[in-house]
Amino acid sequence: MPTRREARLCSPPLPAPRGALSTGVVTALAHGRPVPGPDEADGADPFGDDLQLALYVLYELHYQGFDGVAEDREWDPALLALRQALEQNFLDALRADVPGPVPVQQALDDLQLEPVGRDASSVSQYLQYEGEPAQLAEYAALRSLYHLKEADPHAWVIPRLHGRAKAAMVAVEYDEFGAGRPDEIHAGLFAALMADLGLETAYGHYLDAGPAEALATVNLMSLFGLHRALRGALVGHFAAVEVTSSPGSRRLAKALRRIGAGPAAVRFYDEHVEADAVHEQVVRHDVVGGLLESEPALEPDVVFGVQATALVEDRLGAVLLDAWRNGRSALRAPPSPSGTRGLRP
Repeated sequence: MPTRREARLCSPPLPAPRGALSTGVVTALAHGRPVPGPDEADGADPFGDDLQLALYVLYELHYQGFDGVAEDREWDPALLALRQALEQNFLDALRADVPGPVPVQQALDDLQLEPVGRDASSVSQYLQYEGEPAQLAEYAALRSLYHLKEADPHAWVIPRLHGRAKAAMVAVEYDEFGAGRPDEIHAGLFAALMADLGLETAYGHYLDAGPAEALATVNLMSLFGLHRALRGALVGHFAAVEVTSSPGSRRLAKALRRIGAGPAAVRFYDEHVEADAVHEQVVRHDVVGGLLESEPALEPDVVFGVQATALVEDRLGAVLLDAWRNGRSALRAPPSPSGTRGLRP
């Protein structure tokens, strides 16, 4: 049986820099110039475009890399030293801005508070009732930075878990990766959604269009995934995604049906309505429950992961809604000509 064209067949090009840090990283990778020293991260806005893009590029070396960049740059000591400084800046800001310690079940229950009426702060509510076709296309373009690598960062926690938590984590990830069927991999289903909306499906195509807030949602799971010491936070991130996915996906499926999107676009969210309702219970009871049964001291880290996920998602939501309600595009920069169908300039 033929399979859908793989969106990750090629490594993406390096993005356009957004400041001194990202310029230093991009030119070091593209032209072999010296890597900025860790001290150059001092004072950088942890949520700003420059730091978030520099961090995104450094993390991407662990995924698909970039066209023309040698694969051994993944473990370049100078790049890792800079990455550590950028990460610490980002982590410090996250820890300062999250609400703080609560029982893990309370943190997860707080995520399930459904919007009342047409909640002014809910992106999925806005798109369900008011979203224009171009806004849904913009949302898909920006979320592609996340969804085209959706389950990959979470897989890094598997060797750091054991027993019940490990078995449950693998079971959920198995579904995310298509349950053995390549055409059912969720990242591939999202690429099909993008194609249905007239978007370019190449991996990383919309990086230049993504504001810092969109990059931060991807950087957060990469940060947690690449550090064993943050395994509890990654489990918290995973739990937050699964708890919020089903109701949000239901609203987005309704939005896509309302604008007359094709079946491939609707299917991605329909799949998550059903699958993630089941996944939520597995993650709550067996992944989180199993981890804390064996390592109870990690509960504050799990809560931090939950709260940090909500923080970066809320920041992105505020940017999207402000742009759309004021008649602006949410894209930072217009996409290249090959990916403009369905998007306003």
